[in-house]
Amino acid sequence: MTIYAEEFSGWATKLETQDIPSDIQEVLSFLVKDISGVIVAARNEDYIQSLIKTYSNTGNIIALGHKNVFDVFSSSIICGTAAHGEDFDDTFEGNPMHVGATMVSTFLSAGQFFKLNGEQILKGIAIGAELICRMALVSPTAMHKQGFHPTSICSVFGATAGLGAVLGLNQKQLSSALGVAGSMSSGIIEYLAEGTWTKRIHPGWAASSGIHAALLGRSDFLGPRTVFEGAHGFFKAFTIKEIEKDFSHLIEGLGTRWECKNLAFKPYACGTMAQPFVDCAIQLKKQISDLSQIKSIKAKVGEGTVHRLWEPRAEKNNPSTPYSAKFSVPYCVGVALVKGGAGLEEFTEINIKNPEILKIANLMTYEIDPNDEYPKNYTGTLIVETVDGKTIEAKQPCFRGGKKQPLTKEDFDSKFNKNLKYAKLNDDQSKQLEEFTNSIFVNTDFSKINLF
Repeated sequence: MTIYAEEFSGWATKLETQDIPSDIQEVLSFLVKDISGVIVAARNEDYIQSLIKTYSNTGNIIALGHKNVFDVFSSSIICGTAAHGEDFDDTFEGNPMHVGATMVSTFLSAGQFFKLNGEQILKGIAIGAELICRMALVSPTAMHKQGFHPTSICSVFGATAGLGAVLGLNQKQLSSALGVAGSMSSGIIEYLAEGTWTKRIHPGWAASSGIHAALLGRSDFLGPRTVFEGAHGFFKAFTIKEIEKDFSHLIEGLGTRWECKNLAFKPYACGTMAQPFVDCAIQLKKQISDLSQIKSIKAKVGEGTVHRLWEPRAEKNNPSTPYSAKFSVPYCVGVALVKGGAGLEEFTEINIKNPEILKIANLMTYEIDPNDEYPKNYTGTLIVETVDGKTIEAKQPCFRGGKKQPLTKEDFDSKFNKNLKYAKLNDDQSKQLEEFTNSIFVNTDFSKINLF
């Protein structure tokens, strides 16, 4: 019988940095830069200030973007929350999973505490990212449908595996650590009801829990090796039984087929499945000079996106918070048509009360398309009917920023620089952070994230 945690741990503990292909290293380099920019962009937000107040001065570890110091666990919570807080972080196509928020935050914090070098950080992020992506493929959509946030419940395993491997855990210790991680896995999606803050903290909590699990494994604390496939294991507890599980994704082709190569990077600061509809709205804005001429907008959608992006309709048509607006296709389409984009500046208290945006949001309906490819592919279709009877249609055939239509280096640099500007970093601070992200896998210097 295959023991999947044991098999994965055997691969992870033997992996050498030179075994990581150059194209994977390039993706992970982009990941570090993208996440670092998002972390500092969120540094002044109220939910981050709440965490700063909670955890300040508990140790000597820097949390990127802050002058206060923290212990390693608290620093990882703060960085992971900031990385995911504005929903501007990476995602994984096949089953939405945000990888970088936990993995980069784990190593921004643990890297300082354990004095890790660049090769160790590269190796750790690669191992953890690969495990998270592979977990996403075992039972697509089944975690969401059970009421859990996949990023939250899976990322703790990635943090555990990545850090455990670079700390020198052997196969037995690392598989035990993954077993421990299974009991630290948490994160429900009830935040959808009111747009509250709990989703934001999920990757940070996973990072902190992963550090704990790795350290427990190193100390020979025993956890169940059958944490993934067991009768009471992770996939039994956190997924609906109706969707078939294929555990082979956890280990098949390890080292030859890298799933983290398929990470997608967001051009917009909103929910993953809303992104193609923003692209459609921007296309339509170029064709409709007078938005008051719109009579109705119909979206064709995948059935699996409805409960997160379209219902309950009262909340989605009139979001109660800027965060709730990020998970409302009606709002995202409305703000893109009115403002021309959906960046950090578009999700504010002022904009969610903008009558022009809300009018468009309330003109929207959706139709489930049985041919929609979700979750294998994220697409968008909007059909506009005007008051004079014309029909205008816009389509986005894939996730822009994903494997079918990747962002360019110029796109990455533009997003990074805009995020640093939003964070109100000065030129010297911005240069310092860019130097750090560009060299993290080669010449790691954590003093460069001490920006204040």
